[in-house]
Amino acid sequence: MSIDWVNQAIDDLRSWGRAEHVEVDADEIRLLCDYASDYLGVSRVGEFTPDVFDELLLSIYPRRVITPPESAAETVAAARTLVAYLRAIGEVSAETAAEMDERLAALAGKMAEALADPGNFSMTKSLFSSIGPESLEQPVSIPSGERQPSAPADEAMCDCPGCSPLPAVRLAPPEELAAAVAEVPLLAGKLPPGLERLLAERGDDPLDRWAATVEWLLEHDTGGEITGSPQADAELFDLFDMLFRLQLPVPVALVAEYLEEIVEAGPVELDRAVGGLEYAGLVEVADDTVTLTPLAIWGLRELYLERGLHSPQAPDLADADAMGLIEGLLQGIPTELAEEDIRRWLEGRTSAEAAAELLGTASGAPAVARGIAITIVDRLDAGAEPAVRACLDDPELRPHAIHWLTARRLPAPALTQAELLWVSVDMLALAMPAAEDDPEMFAENMAASGPPAHLIEEMWRVDHPDVVEVLELLGRSLPDGTLAKAARKAAFKARSRAIG
Repeated sequence: MSIDWVNQAIDDLRSWGRAEHVEVDADEIRLLCDYASDYLGVSRVGEFTPDVFDELLLSIYPRRVITPPESAAETVAAARTLVAYLRAIGEVSAETAAEMDERLAALAGKMAEALADPGNFSMTKSLFSSIGPESLEQPVSIPSGERQPSAPADEAMCDCPGCSPLPAVRLAPPEELAAAVAEVPLLAGKLPPGLERLLAERGDDPLDRWAATVEWLLEHDTGGEITGSPQADAELFDLFDMLFRLQLPVPVALVAEYLEEIVEAGPVELDRAVGGLEYAGLVEVADDTVTLTPLAIWGLRELYLERGLHSPQAPDLADADAMGLIEGLLQGIPTELAEEDIRRWLEGRTSAEAAAELLGTASGAPAVARGIAITIVDRLDAGAEPAVRACLDDPELRPHAIHWLTARRLPAPALTQAELLWVSVDMLALAMPAAEDDPEMFAENMAASGPPAHLIEEMWRVDHPDVVEVLELLGRSLPDGTLAKAARKAAFKARSRAIG
């Protein structure tokens, strides 16, 4: 982006507005110019066209700009001011200006719908606007305040099941599991000889029998009894270990691809293989995806525990306090469970009570915990206003509180430059775990919609505990050499400031 032409355009617009007594929303118009330059190649203000506005408001903004749907009217109003300016200085004809105005009038409603559609959000926009449930699948815990040193290379954990941490899982109630055992077709019919002998040695506890069944299915030579392929049967533990760790529905086609990779004797009969896994009570198939049954999750966890592995159980968070809720979410639980727990937790409180609890926990917390609390508060209605407004006196929460109030068109002070810098660092600190897990994806997202140069250059001034780490991360990650250098210089200044 060429910052010079944008800065000049904004200065000229302000001068025109003062002379003509026209109110100019300079910040909104600057954003229009910035994104037109970055993504549409616009190099001067006269290159705005009806098609440019279409692309900006219906595609670029919904994917890149963190703003509520109700802000569409303000953005469109700013765009119309820009059109009036272009006509006044002779950059567009009266006919073109009229066409632009007509197009913009039609875009307001469509833009609001596009801003509200999560399907339009880029990964980075989702990340910086909130910590969504997809971010809660990481098996992490709230840090104590100091990052632990990295393990030496020769002591680094490998990828084998014995070293890689297992995600927390939510287990079905024992009575439901016991009842489900009786419905497993494999156990209700004629048992394979090996399994029959094994179960004959067990008293009447259905879950004890099921634990033995899972062990036999996944760890013994079943000779193709399950999938129809002896080689595929021999690799079932690895397949189910993967499904347990993913905790997501997996397309049947991917399961087929996995099985075919491990079977050298030829293609696997997919229907026979998946049907055998269903028959054994291990998977459910719906909408062309494979999901572990509650029985399979319970049985696999028992198998892990028997092997001496730590397999955490995700607690029900609906009855926890705010800190318990956040800590539970940070353990890493499936998206659907996280959403359900949050929903039930909120149902037990008024909006004001929920906001007060969450924001009280967020104050002074590490960035990742604060981000989760702020995200949940973002779901609350205007009844939370008193609790949110009370946070205007808290330096850490003030920028988030201003954003919450502004998004609901409630009276709020404007963000100062210092507060804007602080919240930018806070959001980047929130992204650090994801950046460490997938640095290439983080770099790609930063290239697409990371902080601009002028923001990076000033971040060193921010009194934020993570500012040095944030700037060092940007210095390593930004593909733009100029931006990366600016981040490294700012990191040096931040370290020097901390020492001084």
